[in-house]
Amino acid sequence: MALRTRRHRAAPGADDGSRRRRVPMRLLLPVLVLVALIAMLMLRGYVHSEILADHRIQPEAASDRVPEKIIDGGPVIDTRDGRTSSLSVPDHHLVLTFDDGPDPTWTPKVLDVLKKHHAHAVFFVTGTMTSRYPELVKRMVDEGHEVGLHTFNHPDLSYQSKKRIDWELSQNQLAITGAAGIRTSLFRPPYSSFADAMDNKSWPVTEYIGSRGYITVVNNTDSEDWKKPGVDEIIRRATPHHGKGAIVLMHDSGGDRHQTVQALDRFLPELQEQGYRFDNLTEALGAPSALTPVSGVDLWKGKAWIFLVRAADDITGVLVVGLAVIGSLVIGRFVLMLLLSGLHARRVRRKGFSWGPPVTEPVSVIVPAYNEAKCIENTVNSLMASEHPIEVIVVDDGSTDGTARIVEAMGLPNVRVVRQLNAGKPAALNRGLANARHDLVVMMDGDTVFEPATVRELVQPFADPRVGAVAGNAKVGNRDSLIGAWQHIEYVMGFNLDRRMYDILRCMPTIPGAVGAFRRSALERIGGMSDDTLAEDTDVTMALHRDGWRVVYAENARAWTEAPESVQQLWSQRYRWSYGTMQAIWKHRRALVERGPSGRFGRVGLPFVSLFMVVAPLLAPLIDVFLLYGVVFGPTQKTVVAWLGVLAIQAVCAAYAFRLDRERMTHLISLPLQQILYRQLMYVVLLQSWITALTGGRLRWQKLRRTGVVEAPGGPMPRQRAHSSSDRRPVA
Repeated sequence: MALRTRRHRAAPGADDGSRRRRVPMRLLLPVLVLVALIAMLMLRGYVHSEILADHRIQPEAASDRVPEKIIDGGPVIDTRDGRTSSLSVPDHHLVLTFDDGPDPTWTPKVLDVLKKHHAHAVFFVTGTMTSRYPELVKRMVDEGHEVGLHTFNHPDLSYQSKKRIDWELSQNQLAITGAAGIRTSLFRPPYSSFADAMDNKSWPVTEYIGSRGYITVVNNTDSEDWKKPGVDEIIRRATPHHGKGAIVLMHDSGGDRHQTVQALDRFLPELQEQGYRFDNLTEALGAPSALTPVSGVDLWKGKAWIFLVRAADDITGVLVVGLAVIGSLVIGRFVLMLLLSGLHARRVRRKGFSWGPPVTEPVSVIVPAYNEAKCIENTVNSLMASEHPIEVIVVDDGSTDGTARIVEAMGLPNVRVVRQLNAGKPAALNRGLANARHDLVVMMDGDTVFEPATVRELVQPFADPRVGAVAGNAKVGNRDSLIGAWQHIEYVMGFNLDRRMYDILRCMPTIPGAVGAFRRSALERIGGMSDDTLAEDTDVTMALHRDGWRVVYAENARAWTEAPESVQQLWSQRYRWSYGTMQAIWKHRRALVERGPSGRFGRVGLPFVSLFMVVAPLLAPLIDVFLLYGVVFGPTQKTVVAWLGVLAIQAVCAAYAFRLDRERMTHLISLPLQQILYRQLMYVVLLQSWITALTGGRLRWQKLRRTGVVEAPGGPMPRQRAHSSSDRRPVA
């Protein structure tokens, strides 16, 4: 303790410098990707009025505070520089105004009709629609129309603070600048009507809008085209009486506007024949244009905004496609697992099923061990209870904790210890293989215990001479903690149910290191265990497939293994598994174009493994990201129902897997929490593995800290030590 204190206090400057470590790229990139994804979704939600949208509408109020000249005046209201005045459009001039656009479907049709009849108009555009369809706003300006602000998110401004009003105006203006390179001084409030409808709630807003340099434009006639009353009625309501000038309210967005387009195509030539001119507002008033070109920094800010919005929309569109793909993959995998695992269970459990004559020949059991002092005694004792004749070869791979001495001190018959300098697990397995006396070889981890019948059940498929390897049923022994229970669900549902499916498809990707059996001659043909990858079990399994051997699953060959008991250890293990699997897939990629058994595995097994073990888990976070977004900003009820539906499907698969494995259903209580927390950790691990692979990183073998809690089973379940053991670490 004193040593640690002195070390902590000595040379503070140097110590601080030594602690400044750069964040590894494999950790930094996932964080940056997550932040970018969240920012992109927030931007998209804002632009699509899913975030910060306010759909409240103010009821009618008294109008005693509104000046009479405004109520009785024209539709163009000017409150700039403290003025209180209004203007009307001259007789025989009509100013067509269109609200809520631009719309990708109807705005081009409206523009086409205006161009056809040589008419100009004013488009009061929202920032959300302008940001999404900037090319339409540019077309409006290029064809001589004026544009005006209609706020960004279309809220009723009488409910909003001055800060929010400023935000709505500035963001709307930013979008217009980015789209067309101009600023506008025209403004129309959402939900506005005639000048005489101004009341004590809307008038203060109009005054404030003027103080910000904008002219407020309402209307004289309202076509009420949003009600879709019919073409004749729209024309009747839009037409002023006795040749008077007017500002006409129409809409080019917000729904089906085909009646508006049809009415416009009749309205324009009919009133032009009556001597009316269709100008934009400043043309009708004989005033300078309301549009001002923008250059410099402000222009580039606008263009940057449009770029970001388009990027967010495009990327989100790709993600939605990815979400559909992953949803199809997940559901397809569930369906395949249910159907094929059931088929496998019926096949191997039917009365009279056998692989051939009973396999009774002795078996060599190889136990690679590196610093397994806490576990090795339980492991060897469990093998001594085997119902099948075996020899046990414990390969001590340079342990420093006395693992080899513990085994030697046990003095058990048919148990040999082979020592070697630390060279890694593949080298230890090959050393054991070289010392094995028998053709059938079982490999297990040094922290695993077997049931008495495990070896016998594991080697029975070798009665079929086509079988080169057998995967056993690995189970979590330390399932009494929350993180252990989550891994128990994963092992039963994710691993063993998968193995049944892959057995039927004849493309088993992995013989688990905890419990697997091999035909020695098959291993020798492929060169033994390879150290080319960090997942030697997956590597050797793929090599056996390519060499033409069958790899099958023995459900009754149960082995109890110690799963990681802390988040850090779990991270290390799964990081190695994920990265090693990617290495194995890459190593055996040539199988895709080869013929024979190798080609069959390459065109069936590799795509399945890549989709279900690499690509699908990588894209699966999209489900959770969109779920969280939907709960917070979207249709919460529908989103929750959809998530519960997915969870129900998973629960059905999990329950079926537990039933096949004859496991108690009580552990499934933690399934919802597993989906919320545990799965996210696995996503990040896989993403980190991808980044390590893409950046050319190197990952070392990481030894997990063992506690020896899994003992030789006295029955169907292994006995476990009490939670109070000082060797146990907390879950996280």
